[in-house]
This record gives sequence, structure tokens and C-alpha cells, in this order.
Amino acid sequence: MKMKKFVAVAVAGCMAATLVACGSTASTSGAASSETAEAATEATATGSGFTVQLGPNPETLDPALNSAVDGANTIITIFEPLLLIDENNEVVPGQAESYTVSDDGLTWTFTMRDGLKWSDGSDLTAKDFEYSFKRLADPNTAAPYAETAVGMIAGFDEAQGNPDAEGNPTTDPNPDALQVTASEDGKTLTIVLSYPCSYFDKLAAFASLSPVQQATVETNGDGWCTSPDTFVSNGPYMITEWTPSERIVLSKNPNYVGGWDTSKIVSDTITLLLLEDSSASYTAYNSGEAQLVKDVPTDEIPSLTPAEEGGDFYVDTILGTYYISLNDQKEPFTDPLVRKALSLAIDREYVASVVMQGTYTPAYNLVGPGVMDEEGKGQFIDNANGGEPYISEDYEANLEEAKALLAEAGYPNGEGFPTITYSANDASYHIPVAEYLQSVWKDELGITMNIEKVEWNSFLPLRRAGDFDISRNGWVMDYNDPSNMIELFTTGNGNNDGKYSNPEFDAAIEASKVADSTTHFEQLHKAEDILMEDMGCIPVAYYNDFWLQSPSLKGTWHSPYGYWYLQYGYVEE
Repeated sequence: MKMKKFVAVAVAGCMAATLVACGSTASTSGAASSETAEAATEATATGSGFTVQLGPNPETLDPALNSAVDGANTIITIFEPLLLIDENNEVVPGQAESYTVSDDGLTWTFTMRDGLKWSDGSDLTAKDFEYSFKRLADPNTAAPYAETAVGMIAGFDEAQGNPDAEGNPTTDPNPDALQVTASEDGKTLTIVLSYPCSYFDKLAAFASLSPVQQATVETNGDGWCTSPDTFVSNGPYMITEWTPSERIVLSKNPNYVGGWDTSKIVSDTITLLLLEDSSASYTAYNSGEAQLVKDVPTDEIPSLTPAEEGGDFYVDTILGTYYISLNDQKEPFTDPLVRKALSLAIDREYVASVVMQGTYTPAYNLVGPGVMDEEGKGQFIDNANGGEPYISEDYEANLEEAKALLAEAGYPNGEGFPTITYSANDASYHIPVAEYLQSVWKDELGITMNIEKVEWNSFLPLRRAGDFDISRNGWVMDYNDPSNMIELFTTGNGNNDGKYSNPEFDAAIEASKVADSTTHFEQLHKAEDILMEDMGCIPVAYYNDFWLQSPSLKGTWHSPYGYWYLQYGYVEE
């Protein structure tokens, strides 16, 4: 057996220098040292906390159902999976104190910490993880991350009901077939994979694989995670107050046992302002009500002082791509010529530099910088498409090709093309980007497009259901393997909002699920080739996160996966 035994050390230190940031301090907004943690403990002796704004009302805080970064930011604070990702972006022990991997890479055995508790004080064991993994795999749960998070575990197809090519079950779903087994004493959890998955340790640290309490879920149904009275979790903080559209208050969990260093969990409360309007967020920050706000009014950005110049405006790269979903099952978007024409008419440099004010960078591939290829071969993007971008950076040439493709599709100068609707929530640059597209597609292609603004808590269900013509979309990766982004577009994937479907693409993704690293990445390159040739989605820009943070807020950090870690946060008086 290969042994992965963690050394029990305090999780400390600043964000690793390998996380590329705009400004040397952009990702190190203060991981607390032992000295500052001690000082913070004194400062909070009489009770203190801090306030942040990381998004509006979350669609859900059920770990199995969440697929949004704003929800995940809360989930990683109130839940804890088997493993954790620390400040240095390394996998460290969470609810499991150690794990072993068999020589063939198929059997992973996790040993749980002693004395684990739920926030209600009841015992938590490996059996809770067995239940939670199988619940995630159960098609009745409708977990958008099911295939991504547990699809490599043996028995997944049977758990899902052996779905056919269209995603329809051919047998009765049997979640118990998933090869996740807790020992009788609840001390160990054994997981058998159907193929070796080199990044399964990172999945074991993924928010969707956080445990949920079976009795609470079964007693309260879908409403279990909507009220502090029924919300049972296992992380360093727990929900004690929730006023929809206003705030969620997290309080220190007195029953917490886990991987975070409890000597650094010093703030009594963390208040999450649930604001969708960036102007309201900005006001909360300037008034001192909030010490960190994610949603910054775009028209204020030119006046803000960057962190590297001593200011409080941070920009940090993340592994993600801002893209457009077309409803590939709805005419005229069923035609790849139309999809390509719409894509090529976009001046990505203008969008990133002007519309997005330089806070994002133009995307000419789906998988962007920072995502690694096979070991020793550098970044995935550098080896994609023979080393050339899928979309040329020559905008004038692209525009001429777009017009020719649209004519070939039967819509010369937009004649006969139906009026279409672009759906987006009103945050960040989403509406300015929509307005740019509305203008360029009208002026250059003769296509009329309306813009539909949708509130955040309605936007995700609308998009997931495919109830749109065109929609703004994006993906921030959960672990550093290109499969995490590319496999979104497989037929039936819960996050495949545009309902793209191509059997050759699906076959390449399936062929990538092997132990051989070379084959894994070769097939992923092939899959991206197919997707970009079909223009199954339209990449626009590579994400950066930008936010305002008061110098008084210490101990928090931002990860390349778009998460803010607040566990060690405190306000220095």
C-alpha cells in the first residue's frame, strides 16, 4: 500500500508564490502568523467579528446541490470534507487524519479523526460520509456535480441507473452500488475507484463532498439547509442567523474538531452581507460596515488604488474562463456555423481591456493559463491546437469569416435570423458585456438581440434548465486538471447548461479516464479540439477576481479557485 500519512502541524504561512497574482500582496491578504493569532485572540476575548460581501442570496447551501462560487464560499466555512486545501494550496488533513492508496491506485482508505462532532454535538463518523457520497450519486438528488465528484468511483453507473447515451436510466438507480464503505466502528472509509484518478485527493477536499447529517436531511427534506434551526454542519463555523436578501451570520462552532488550527479561529462571528447590487456593497465597504466586498461597481474601478501600490483594491488570477452558453438544442444555435459566426464577431481584446477595464484577459481557448498538462509538458494551453489559439487574435480577419459563416448558414447580413435574447444577472461586467454583444452582433452581423436581466437566485435554475437562447456563463476550476472544465460539456452533465452533445467528444472524455497520464491528457486535448471546432461554448475572457479589502481585516486568503478562506479572519483594532 502507498501511504499518505499527514503530519499534524498547524496550517500556517502565506499563499504560495506560485499563485500568480497582480501585485505581490494580492493573494496574501494576511494568513495569520502565531503572533498575530495570539494578538487576535486577545482582541476577541470580549466577542468580535467581521463582515464581508461575497455574493447575493445563495441558490443553495446544500453541499450536494451547490454549483456556484458564492455558495461554496459559505460551504467551505461551515462544512469540512475528508481533506482540506490550505493557504499554500496543498492538500492537508480535514475530517480524515490520514489515508492510504493501494498500489494499483484504485482503493483509497481514509482514517477518521477521533472525537468528530456535528454542530449539534452528536457524533460524526465515516458512516456519515458513506451516506453523503451515495446521496450525491443518487439521481433523485439531482446533484450537478455528481459525475465530476464521484463519477470515477466504482458502481457509479449502477447508482445512476446505467443511463443511456441520452442520459435516461435503463435500470432502477441503486445508490448503494457506489463503492464507498464505512467500517462498522465508523473509523475508516474505503472508496474503490473504477479507474485510477490521480487528483482524487483534491476531490476529497472538494466542497460538494462535505458530509451532511442523514437524520436532519430526512426529517426536514429540502428545507433542512434553509434555516439556522435545522442547519447542522461540521465546519469551524455554523449558521446562527439567516435573513434572506440581508445577511447570514456565522458563529464559531463549539463542537468543531477537524483540520483547521483552532488557535487561529478567533473571531466569534462572520457576517455575510447578501447583496446583489454592487453600489450597495460599495456603500457598505465605505461606511465601514463591511471589511471585504467582492462586488465592486465597475465605474469606480479607475479611481481605486491597487494593493501593490498600497491601496485596498485587489486583483488576483484564478483558474477560470468567462464564456457564453448558446442553447445548442434550439434553432438557430443547433448550427455550428451560427455558433462560430457569433464567436468570431467578438473582439475579445476590446471586451477584456475596455468593457472589463483590464481586470480580465482575452480568451482564445476554453482552458486558460495556469492549468497544467502532463507532468513535464508545462501548461495545457501551450500544447492545445498545435500550440496555436483556437480563435485567432486577428479580429478583422475573424469578423470577415464570421460574416461568411453566417451567410453560409443561410442568414446573409442577418436576413431571416430570429430576434434572440441574452440572459444575465446584473453584477460585475455581465450587463456591459451583454450590451457590447448586442451592439456588435447588430452592427456587424445584422442580428437583433434583447437583453434579459435575471435575479441571481432565479438565474442559475433558468440556466440549468436550458430556459434561454443565449446566456452569460463561466467556470472556475475546482482542481488543477483540465478535465474539470472540459468534461462540463459531456452529454447529460449537470453543469452542461447549453446542452451541447457530440458522441465523439463524449468518447474522448471517456477515453481520458485512464491511469496512463499521457493518454489522459492526449484525450483531453482531443476533446477540446472537438468542442472548439463545434464552438459548443464561446470563450470570452479568463477570469480574475477583484475585490476591496480593508487593511484592518487580517488572516483571510484568496485561492486560485475563486474561494475566500475566512476561518482565520479577524479585525485588527
